[in-house]
Amino acid sequence: MKVFAYSCHEYDEAPIFRRYAEEMGMEFACTEDAPAMDNSDLAEGFDFISVLPCRIPRELLDRFRSMGIRLLCTRTIGYDHIDVPYAHEIGLPVAHVTYDPSGVAEYAVMMILMSLRKYGEMHSRDMRNDFTLKGLLGKEAGKSTIGIIGAGNIGKAVLRDLSGFGGRLLYCNRSPSPEADRYAENVSMEELLAQCDVVSLHLEHNADTHHIIDADAIASMKDGAILVNTARGPLVDTEALISALEEGKLGGAAIDVVENEIGLYYNDCSDRDLSGHFIGRLRAMPNVIFMHHMGYYYETALCDMISNSLRAMKAAYEGKDIPMRL
Repeated sequence: MKVFAYSCHEYDEAPIFRRYAEEMGMEFACTEDAPAMDNSDLAEGFDFISVLPCRIPRELLDRFRSMGIRLLCTRTIGYDHIDVPYAHEIGLPVAHVTYDPSGVAEYAVMMILMSLRKYGEMHSRDMRNDFTLKGLLGKEAGKSTIGIIGAGNIGKAVLRDLSGFGGRLLYCNRSPSPEADRYAENVSMEELLAQCDVVSLHLEHNADTHHIIDADAIASMKDGAILVNTARGPLVDTEALISALEEGKLGGAAIDVVENEIGLYYNDCSDRDLSGHFIGRLRAMPNVIFMHHMGYYYETALCDMISNSLRAMKAAYEGKDIPMRL
């Protein structure tokens, strides 16, 4: 069993990959570069390929298939960077992974709390030695109504963590969740948007959820509400979000993911002008807390992502059902 990992760095994932690969009897090699046609030959002779979110065009899927790759596994929960239907069409199996949700939930709660205390504006002022208080009066989580859209593993963990603050919690989901019901009231999305001081997104991105938060959804939210997105950038119509923030309809936003981030995040773009990109436009707004897709980046998650990727590959090699196959 031979595994090749793209976008794999010595400062974090590579040592973990080597440890698990050795335990599972696999040969392992990697590159720090994202997969592309001009480096696809690096995976020649390997059985399996592991990737992080990056653009994987059809021609690259064709190339991997022609090389005899037995499974392409993204070591992420999200997989919208891969054209899975086309991979099915050409007979290239694809899988994704799960990982412990606690760290992402903590991160989402952190961003909610920072938003309620207006950290973005506070930090902006601190950086220019403006220590005035006007406009910085914050709110408490325990006296706020907070809504979670999407009660999967992460959404439920966020509700669990928020329940300790004592505020009112609402959630909406495609189906009822007995576990979420322990902490929150199940309502329609329309009710949630209309009633919540903070709305936090915890959905996968697909055709049904694309721009689920659009201009109409934002218009139905409470004036001064806060939007938190630690899930996927395209869940939100970013132009509509920016307009609502500029006009004062929304009081703030906490953004860990953004539309059109692929090709930028996890790369050193210090020599690029991003002022016209959604990244630059949101980052310039004092009522926005902006991170660069870091919710997943903690030790337990990295270990889970890598070990679960390798387990899927081992299952494929042994002719067993592939965990998390798409």
